[in-house]
Amino acid sequence: MGCTLSGFNAMYDAANGGGDVWINDIRFKIVRQLGEGGFAYVYLVKEVTSDSSSISAGGLAKKVKDPSHLSDDGTYAMKKVLIQNNEQLELVREEIRVSSLFSHRNLLPLLDHAIISVKPTQEGSWNHEAYLLFPVHLDGTLLDNFKAMSAKNDFFSTSDVLQIFRQLCAGLEHMHSLEPPYAHNDIKPGNVLLTHRKGEPPLAILMDFGSARPARRQIRSRSEALQLQEWASEHCAAPFRAPELWDCPSHADVDERTDIWALGCTLYAIMYGVSPFEYALGESGGSLQLAIVNVQIKWPAGPKPQYPEALHQFVTWMLQPQPSVRPRIDDIIFHVDKLISKFSQ
Repeated sequence: MGCTLSGFNAMYDAANGGGDVWINDIRFKIVRQLGEGGFAYVYLVKEVTSDSSSISAGGLAKKVKDPSHLSDDGTYAMKKVLIQNNEQLELVREEIRVSSLFSHRNLLPLLDHAIISVKPTQEGSWNHEAYLLFPVHLDGTLLDNFKAMSAKNDFFSTSDVLQIFRQLCAGLEHMHSLEPPYAHNDIKPGNVLLTHRKGEPPLAILMDFGSARPARRQIRSRSEALQLQEWASEHCAAPFRAPELWDCPSHADVDERTDIWALGCTLYAIMYGVSPFEYALGESGGSLQLAIVNVQIKWPAGPKPQYPEALHQFVTWMLQPQPSVRPRIDDIIFHVDKLISKFSQ
């Protein structure tokens, strides 16, 4: 089927300037590009159905288990990955496998996928292409929202901060409660999709499971510690990376509480638009790693009136440098629910 798909996609690329793509036996029209990074491109696409069938009865509707994930107008987000070697191919296959493990309203579902063989061209040396199909959220990521809000010196309300954060906790609880538990490993504002809703807090959805792995690892040698640090440097965003992933002991039990550290950094970012340690990047002689390992947090002025001190204490509680005393996700949820009842109106 890969060769057939490749032929179809090549044919439509030639005829329509990249305007149509097939994922398995379903045809999609590319509406526009939404973003890109590395060897991946994200497009807004629309399912093409026959004149006699509606979107709700189209090909995708027959494949997707949860009908709530279907778009009313047939539009979706499609991630196209250019794969150059077998290592990249295995990483994409692992992302697909891991994504299929999760089913939660606050985790972005993978609706369909295809990996096809392609002939190398003069423009590129890739030999496979992967197409991953997701629901689309056009309000962008938390990071996108920060940029727009910063231009207006705007902030989320305390209530919205807590409600957004609570939804991230719910999605993460699902991952951490699997057997074995999975860590996301790259929680950050750029991996949180928002959908604004009239009269309600924004819907928050955690995405990108390319770095998700079984959470619990036993480190029993210096070489294993260095391997973990190298892996983390490639898969975990530096401003949100837990101390034990920067400087791992030769004898350590690493678990899902690396995500709790990133979650604490993300709560700070929901309030202030950046990680609590990014200031170190702008300081002469500053070190991001030292700021993280020594938990040197600086609190900006923020909105007026300022955020409650209880939120600052909540962040600090999650940013325990010793993972063995860092709270787990069920502790976080218990505490955030108390804060919601106290500060939400």
